[in-house]
Amino acid sequence: MPLTFASPAKVFYHDADVNQVDVPSFSGSFGILPHHVPSLAVLKPGVLTVFEKDGSAKKFFVSSGSVTVNDDSSVQILAEEAVPVDQLEPKLCRDGLAKAQQQLSSASSELDKAEAQIAVEVHEALVKATE
Repeated sequence: MPLTFASPAKVFYHDADVNQVDVPSFSGSFGILPHHVPSLAVLKPGVLTVFEKDGSAKKFFVSSGSVTVNDDSSVQILAEEAVPVDQLEPKLCRDGLAKAQQQLSSASSELDKAEAQIAVEVHEALVKATE
């Protein structure tokens, strides 16, 4: 199944032949296999897993973005931010969560509260990804 997976900073896969992709989405996490029904979904913060042809699994943290499954079974994943999970530093993720929680508790405007809540959700997913 051809996979293209990229963020603005890096292309992780370009038309690579893979067995499966598991993606976190706002409609629920789901796996994509060859001949999957054409779909569109919005990524939510979490771990995206690519199962390669050699049997290995590569995990990436994605912050948000979109996933498209086309009629020809090709898959395009465009992430706002993506990083291999093994490059995440657990302490920095926990520190970021604490800071985001503090910003949420001290937010005064609705905009500040919304932005802080998003930061909390992203950092909670980052901490979970490092466990």
